[in-house]
Amino acid sequence: MDPWTTPERISLRKMVADFTEKEIVPHLRRWEEDGVVPRRLHEQAAELGLLELGFPEAAGGTGEFLDVLVVTEEILLRGGSSGLLGALMTHSIGAPHIAAAGDPDQIDRFVRPALAGRKICGLGVTEPGTGSDVAALSTRAVRDGDHYVVNGAKTYITSGTRADFITTAVRTGDAGHRGVSLLIVETSTPGFSVTRKLDKMGCRCSDTAELSYADVRVPVANLIGEEGTGFRQIMQRFDSERLIIAVQACATAARCLELSLDWARQRVTFGLPLAQRQVIRHKLAEMTRQTTAARTFVHDVARRYNDGEPVSADIAMAKNTTVYACDHVVDEAVQIFGGMGYMRESEVERHYRDARLLGIGGGASEVMNEIIAKNLNLDTIGSAR
Repeated sequence: MDPWTTPERISLRKMVADFTEKEIVPHLRRWEEDGVVPRRLHEQAAELGLLELGFPEAAGGTGEFLDVLVVTEEILLRGGSSGLLGALMTHSIGAPHIAAAGDPDQIDRFVRPALAGRKICGLGVTEPGTGSDVAALSTRAVRDGDHYVVNGAKTYITSGTRADFITTAVRTGDAGHRGVSLLIVETSTPGFSVTRKLDKMGCRCSDTAELSYADVRVPVANLIGEEGTGFRQIMQRFDSERLIIAVQACATAARCLELSLDWARQRVTFGLPLAQRQVIRHKLAEMTRQTTAARTFVHDVARRYNDGEPVSADIAMAKNTTVYACDHVVDEAVQIFGGMGYMRESEVERHYRDARLLGIGGGASEVMNEIIAKNLNLDTIGSAR
């Protein structure tokens, strides 16, 4: 049986579809204008059991990672957005490290409330000037008795203005990846502040911020795992994050294809529907080909990842494949819609802006290509036989 279409996941899709159409779509334009998603939405999603999916039972979770991808896909297919997903599912990047480390007190204080929608969390890794180079981060945490004193800054932090706690990558040791650790920093702690809310091209309903840490005293009890293991913990979560982004890209393409097909059937120019004009038909055919191929690939990779197979290189390929397909489809969708596709009232206009982030977040497309290249034995001396 296809794991994507089990009876349980078909039921999950229906529940998510109803939730999206009733609780998200009618309000999405206002949230885009406000630049924020209300906290109440987290509680509503938690009441349906959507936030706990993919987390271990010991941390209050249930289901498999594939369920997270099903929810991601269905929200977009029903008219949601990448920005909405970034805001609503921010616990999926901020809390997994804590759950995996398994400290019961940390789980009770942070993970369970996040899965219940009562606390919002974020992940603080990226810094001004470092970008994708996680090992070069400079935010410093110095041990002082039962506390760490944290100083530094983070940028591009999803849910940074709303978060109750930030899983923060800090330097507790020497330079390089071995000196990186993870700390849970509660945003109510003196010295922590939101420097500014960032104004973005797309994903506008997902608040994004620059953060400042000025002599922030964080209890040693908030250390996730052991000192010096932060880099490894971050890397271990990248595969799941990249798969989520790949599914977002694929679902965005599928949604824009659906919207374009409907528009082409209804829109009449010079006496004929657009769908009867060869140039439009061929655009739609190519959009369908790329969307179908990308979806087939990412579904297969996700299934193997869910089964525990080592598929990091395939995930990198899946992310780039789906992002490239999405870029093509959203661009063609706007072209097919014409002037209406350029209007803010058009859904494809929002997807066009949102999609641009997918090739940057979770590791840029260039980083994905380097991961792929490392598996090609390009540094081996000698000729192929």
